[in-house]
Amino acid sequence: MSIPVTILHGFLGSGKTTLLRSLLSQSYKSQQVPGVIVNDMSELDVDGVLIMNTEIVSNESGNFVTISGHSVSSSKGLKELKVALKTLKNEARPPWIIIETSGSSHPLPLVDFFKDNKDFALKGVITLVDATWLKEDYNFGKDLMPRWQDNMNAQRRGIENILAEQILFSNNVFLTKTDKLTDKAVAAVAQAIHPINPYAAISSAQWGKVDLNYIQGFEDYNFHLVSQLTNELRATVNTPLTLSGKKNQKLIAKVLRDDRPFHPMRLWETCHNHMTHGVFRSKGFFWLPTRDDVSLLWSQSNGSVGLEIVGFWRAPILNDDTQNFTQEHYDILKNKVDKIESRFGDRRCRLTVIGQKEEAADFIKALKNCFLTDEELNFWRNGGTFEDPWPQKVAQV
Repeated sequence: MSIPVTILHGFLGSGKTTLLRSLLSQSYKSQQVPGVIVNDMSELDVDGVLIMNTEIVSNESGNFVTISGHSVSSSKGLKELKVALKTLKNEARPPWIIIETSGSSHPLPLVDFFKDNKDFALKGVITLVDATWLKEDYNFGKDLMPRWQDNMNAQRRGIENILAEQILFSNNVFLTKTDKLTDKAVAAVAQAIHPINPYAAISSAQWGKVDLNYIQGFEDYNFHLVSQLTNELRATVNTPLTLSGKKNQKLIAKVLRDDRPFHPMRLWETCHNHMTHGVFRSKGFFWLPTRDDVSLLWSQSNGSVGLEIVGFWRAPILNDDTQNFTQEHYDILKNKVDKIESRFGDRRCRLTVIGQKEEAADFIKALKNCFLTDEELNFWRNGGTFEDPWPQKVAQV
């Protein structure tokens, strides 16, 4: 019997990982844990780490695989997908499989991949759409199709092509971040994008709150509905993107690595002054000297930044006398800390910035200037404090 497959599409920062975490939590309670494949165009694979932190799926259990460093829709990605699916089927034998694609992935190669696959039955091709983005940059979504058509007529590919074509191939569309909009605005966005794909149901999904039974209730994907579309777009899918009308611009993912903490105020000012429309997504883990016990998740999409607590660093816990560790437990923790290359125990920063070549490079440069200098590090080590404008009440993953 073929294994049902659900694909989660959506541009960078649309909320795919949030939805996936919610579905995993529900599946754990109902004892219907799926096999999971997470694709991240960055080598850092932040989404994969977040999913493994749920402790519901893992590499060791054979029900979790990551494909990082490139799109799962590319020729290399599809080869890795074939291996990943085989691993899930043979090792975990899950009741169903969820694939979270990278934000720039195109649905067409995946639809082609599953069309005649007897081992796996494609059910849901879900597209998550940032409703606030459509409202602000595409006139509540009304300008999306005209811009897509202009691009097609000019034989160029822009961000509008990815947004529109992800919707065109889906059988369900979820509007995310609707909590930031009025009901009237959400309805306007839904009405504007409905003509793009009249066959896809459109609904709201705040903070990934979608019922598991609804997702599992999808019928088989209708390949016939997209057959003509597939033929028309097949030759354009891998055409490089034209971004902002500039030459030599492409979508890149750059990784920032450092063991130092960010200066809270400089980071705040950088986010307000250097985060342009060309920085589509940045995400990763970091720390601040003002709250040096917690590992923070940085999650930025377009013009908004969110902070979440991922967990606690081990280094400060080792120096906490109230923990009452046994020597064995202490040695285990210390061994884990010592294996990490950092001057500050296991504390360090790892961020991915995804965007247009020039803007992403400029943002990375600005972020590097936010790390504490040697003088500031000595000041902090001697008990000095820094002004911290970031919200003190931060959600925990």
